[in-house]
Amino acid sequence: MRLSELNPDRLSKEQITSFMFDDTYDDGNNGDSILVFGAKTIHRVEKAAKLYHDKRAPSILVTGSAARWGVNEAPEAIWMKEHLTKLGVPDEDILIELEAANTTENVIASMMVLQQTYGLHIMKRLLIVSSPFHMKRCLLTLRTYMPDWISYTFCSDDRTVGQRDNWWTDSTERARVIKEVHSISKYAGLGIIKDADVPLP
Repeated sequence: MRLSELNPDRLSKEQITSFMFDDTYDDGNNGDSILVFGAKTIHRVEKAAKLYHDKRAPSILVTGSAARWGVNEAPEAIWMKEHLTKLGVPDEDILIELEAANTTENVIASMMVLQQTYGLHIMKRLLIVSSPFHMKRCLLTLRTYMPDWISYTFCSDDRTVGQRDNWWTDSTERARVIKEVHSISKYAGLGIIKDADVPLP
């Protein structure tokens, strides 16, 4: 089965769990920077701050515009920076990307920030922070657009429900996971992310 052929209505809970979570775990490695995908959710901010304070990476890159929130609202990146500062992360260690309006743009626009700050050629590993249900799309988008010499460690936020072992127990988190499978299939079909074979149990 290909990514573009996925249909969560025809997959078991175990198959969905394997597809969505098998490749997106924290392997414990440190990185060159922490990349936080855009949102206004404190879970992601708290996770990024913890990784920084644990000295897993020397900086945090927050990415996201106000496109989903309206012209009078703060961009996602600014919102996240303000909360990171409150959590003790120094301003000078927070990188900001303000243009991205979706996951694909988060990746593409962040590459320019990383290039201007460090040089992409010296980047070896990024710590990726997002919601558990969003991590698989982050992985596939990174593989599609980022240079292939960069590796990733996936650090899902620490919400109590919505993780690999309980996503189906909460109606909201279950809906998010199912929607993501549909979105991944759609984007693979459109060529927004690379289509590929999916090994399912």
